Amino acid sequence: MTLFNDTELFATGLAGKKVFDIPDSELILIDNFFTKEESDRFYERLLRKTKWREYEMEIYDKVYTVPRMIAWYEDKDNPGADQNGPDWNYELLKIRGRIEKETQLDFNTVLLNLYRDGNDGVGWHSDKEHNTGPNPVIASVTFGETRMFRLRHKFNKEIPQVEIPLHHGSFLLMSGTTNSFWQHQVPKTARDVLPRINLTFRQTHRSL
Repeated sequence: MTLFNDTELFATGLAGKKVFDIPDSELILIDNFFTKEESDRFYERLLRKTKWREYEMEIYDKVYTVPRMIAWYEDKDNPGADQNGPDWNYELLKIRGRIEKETQLDFNTVLLNLYRDGNDGVGWHSDKEHNTGPNPVIASVTFGETRMFRLRHKFNKEIPQVEIPLHHGSFLLMSGTTNSFWQHQVPKTARDVLPRINLTFRQTHRSL
């Protein structure tokens, strides 16, 4: 995995702001939400400073290591937060501030995923509702390699799948009933791709 010479090869999107007209969903994409220079800097610093770790998931009584690296940050005053968890660093606070200004919403957690190459991905899923409610707002920021983000309707198979290339510096906002009616994935790819860092900000409220 190449580390700090990748940024010259990363492509930013050209679509500007796009509001998707798809059923049962509120979906907005903003390409170039962060400039190329900002995105390069965030990519390099997050890749270097984040304490990435493997994550194990139990499925049907078997434990699997998911094909990506993760990190979790949360406001310490959030009920149920791990008081020994890492503190938000400068880069995460800057990114959070920018999306909170854009959305006029507050976010208290962020999940970082590092897709090291084409062998890393995430399968079809929607957010679990016990910590975020049935219709969470998910604010997704991408730095690094462009990877395809796919959505499929949970109930109406006649609705075509949606494919969205998420570029370096892009911002995708999923809200409304998107999580209730749609699943999403980042598929693996046989292409020779560089690393991608994705951040998903959420409003986490636990039932204690």
